[in-house]
Amino acid sequence: MNEEKELTAIFEAHRDHLRAVAYRMLGSLSEADDAVQEAWLRLERADTSDVANLGGWLTTVVGRVCLNLLRSRRTRGEEPLEPGMPDPVVSPAGGVDPEHEALLSDSVGLALLVVLQTLEPAERLAFVLHDMFAVPFDEIAPVVDRTPAATRQLASRARRRVRDAAVTPDPDLARQREVVDAFMAASRAGDFDALVAVLDPDVVLRADAGGAPRTWLEVRGALEVAGRAFMFRRFAAYVRPVLVNGVAGVLTEPEGRPMSVMAFTVAGGRVVALDILSDEDRLAALLGA
Repeated sequence: MNEEKELTAIFEAHRDHLRAVAYRMLGSLSEADDAVQEAWLRLERADTSDVANLGGWLTTVVGRVCLNLLRSRRTRGEEPLEPGMPDPVVSPAGGVDPEHEALLSDSVGLALLVVLQTLEPAERLAFVLHDMFAVPFDEIAPVVDRTPAATRQLASRARRRVRDAAVTPDPDLARQREVVDAFMAASRAGDFDALVAVLDPDVVLRADAGGAPRTWLEVRGALEVAGRAFMFRRFAAYVRPVLVNGVAGVLTEPEGRPMSVMAFTVAGGRVVALDILSDEDRLAALLGA
């Protein structure tokens, strides 16, 4: 009984970390919880008496569970042609909820998660475990059935793609909010030129409206993105400020019903990425509405 309590205590001490790993791998909060639960079941069944680093062992177990899930999605044809929007983590504008702090400990924004979803499963695992959680390549290699050198190459390829596609947001949250407020003010006023002024020339807008098949939109360029935002300016009166994965964002709630969540990646004082989830059923489930 004491051994069981000790094992449970050790697992609970690592739960937040394991959930953070699974969220970055899967982009789904519910699937991340399922992966963590599967790791617990495997821990219960395993003989870990010779395991010197149980936290590291659990991390690689969760990685393997996530890798198998990603591969099975592709085998069953469940992986969509478009990446889709990961689950947003929505917090009050005043700061990230304590329950989300570990999940977002390295400021993993929606824009980065979208890029991660474009990687091959093995690349994603190598990058997430090594670059985000400092797991050595010789511990990752058996999970992906490669040598440590080949695993290093997986992470290197992933790193290049992430570097090319994901932009690090400005660290000043107050400055981010100023830019988002300027965007929303221009939208409410119907000021197209002011909208363009707060957008980076190469800004990308990604929107997931859900449905079957998924309705996915991706457009690039300040004029094109401003034009899309201009079309939906009538909803600007229903937004309230929130944090989305730790960056400035807004939640649109006409009549108190969540309609969309928008995450703004602000770099150099301009919006470089705008990621929108407007799947109302999914939002209701995520926000408990």
